[in-house]
Amino acid sequence: MAPKYHPTPLFGGDRKALAKELGRARTMTTILARQSAEARTKGEALIKQADRLLCESWNERMWAGGGPIDPSPSVDQAINGAHARLEIECSRCKARRVVDLATLRHTPTTFVHDLASRLRCSACAKAGRRPPATLLQLSQGARDPDPEA
Repeated sequence: MAPKYHPTPLFGGDRKALAKELGRARTMTTILARQSAEARTKGEALIKQADRLLCESWNERMWAGGGPIDPSPSVDQAINGAHARLEIECSRCKARRVVDLATLRHTPTTFVHDLASRLRCSACAKAGRRPPATLLQLSQGARDPDPEA
């Protein structure tokens, strides 16, 4: 966008008034930009907290209900809420696994409960079976624990 053109007045008093108003406008621009940045930072922190609480709420409903609860948080909400790991269990061999949600290819609106039909046990797949996975919970912990710990 092109800068606004302010014709310079011919008389001295008007020139001084214009210069004063332009200075005030520049000052207000700086103040409003700073306030905008602060509000954006606070908003992003609130959204992150809301996503974290949504994931914890879904985990509690999963624990209490025992099955995939709809609605669940989206994959992006889980990642933003620091719950980027999904614990699953094979419905056939009962092997537990942790899936990193950040590495999955997904659309931004994919819900976590929709992943149950897509995730399969790799050990059972080698045996020629493809049972669906059972979702357990979203977790914050590290995917692979440190072997030296």
